[in-house]
Amino acid sequence: MAIVNLQNVSKYYGTAETRVVALNNVTLGIEQGEFTAIMGTSGSGKSTLMHLAAGLDSVSEGSIWYGNTDITKLGDKSLTLLRRRNVGFVFQSFNLVPTLTALQNIELPFDLDGKTIDATTRQRINDLVNLLGLSERIHHTPDQLSGGQQQRVAIARALAGSPDVIFADEPTGNLDSHNSAEVLRILREAVKRYGQTLVMVTHDPAAAATADRIIHLRDGVVISDVRQQNGAGAADPAAAGANPVAGANPAAAGVAADSTEK
Repeated sequence: MAIVNLQNVSKYYGTAETRVVALNNVTLGIEQGEFTAIMGTSGSGKSTLMHLAAGLDSVSEGSIWYGNTDITKLGDKSLTLLRRRNVGFVFQSFNLVPTLTALQNIELPFDLDGKTIDATTRQRINDLVNLLGLSERIHHTPDQLSGGQQQRVAIARALAGSPDVIFADEPTGNLDSHNSAEVLRILREAVKRYGQTLVMVTHDPAAAATADRIIHLRDGVVISDVRQQNGAGAADPAAAGANPVAGANPAAAGVAADSTEK
């Protein structure tokens, strides 16, 4: 079942002769409990697609549905509440508050929403801290954590509130190969353990190989949408080989060959 639906979504910048088409009449659904990777070259529209689906930007045409709610019709306050309560984010730059400890960063969305952390949520946070190997660093501030540890804090923050969907924008972009593999393993485990719906924008074929589904954009248009039959969810993306996306499914070969950094 699709948890997020995009219907004939387009995004334009500028007008008339100067108009730039960032996304062109895209229709797709994000399935519940599925790990979806969005790929494409710089300017393909992959980041625009994520920003629109996450309610971070407004569409020029079309509609985006979370269940029975068309978020393109929501006012600023309602849209902010939806993002806060229904959407989790993991960014390339971590986006942690430097003056807060790891635990305080994880709990920050609850504080912003004026919510008391109940026993069930506290147990979930404790489980996430243990799962992510943060127990001994939980009272450290971001400047006392490695890049990999900071990204794990960001993942815990995104997962703590049990959002409908998590959007991860190049989550391994600032990490070395070891930490990248670990972050991807953790994201994969979140999908498996919690049934978490996850959408990841990436330029990296090895990262995309861990997903259940790969959507490839070019010039604002979806040119392929492949569900992997083999190898999806590999714990170590490096184990998939030099071209893991193409190896997982022949139809995905163009994704690996055509993808470069943003």
